[in-house]
Formats: sequence, C-alpha cells, structure tokens
Amino acid sequence: MNPSPINWLLSLMLLFVASEAGILVHKVDLLIYNDLQNGTFLTIHCKSKQDDLGVQLLAYRDYFEVKFRPNMFGTTLFYCSMQWDATRHWFDIYTSERDTCTYCSWNVRPNGPCLMESDKSKNSTTCYHWN
Repeated sequence: MNPSPINWLLSLMLLFVASEAGILVHKVDLLIYNDLQNGTFLTIHCKSKQDDLGVQLLAYRDYFEVKFRPNMFGTTLFYCSMQWDATRHWFDIYTSERDTCTYCSWNVRPNGPCLMESDKSKNSTTCYHWN
C-alpha cells in the first residue's frame, strides 16, 4: 500500500513547523570578543553560504553577536576574516560538525581564537592556533 500524497505533504509540513519552532534544531547565540590587547582594534567580516554579516570593527573587549538556528542537515558554517595591525587570518567560527554549544563565546587572541562553551551539560574552553 502506497502512502497517499496528502500523508507525505502533512509529514513535510510537520517537519518544517517543528524545525522552525526550534523543536528539532537548537538556537545558537554566537559572540566574538576582541581579546588581543588593550588599544588593538579587531576588524572581522563573517559570512555563511547564505548570509554576509558585514564588516565589524571591535575595540578591545568589545564583541559582535549573531543569533541563528543551524540547519537540520548539520552543514551550517560561519567563517570570518579577522584582521588587526598587519595580521590577517580566516577561521571557521561555527561549524555544525565541531560546535554543539547553544552559547558560543569566542575570544580572539594573537595566537588564535578560544571557544568558551557554556551549556547545561558542560563548561569548557578550547583554543585553536592560526594556520
């Protein structure tokens, strides 16, 4: 017995409503802090495949915040260029494969960015070095 097209349509609508309501995919609050050193400005430009978040200029300890829902396919990616003085780097600031946090706080430091994750289940810090 083949399922009717109405059943398929209802299933797809239920899946869409559940994902939009956040039942299937959690909301992410992503913050990027300038933790270079006092007096050093950080210029960041973050993008995803669908969104260009624009250029942001951050003074020491200022931050840029983005709120979003990762897609339900687990392929969400935000990447940023980061520049200060004569230094420039690119970094994948959020990837669904690596990041499971709902509150992701990044501190950009001279030797690389550090992720401070604080969720109900864990509090941790992971630092990365620039390539």
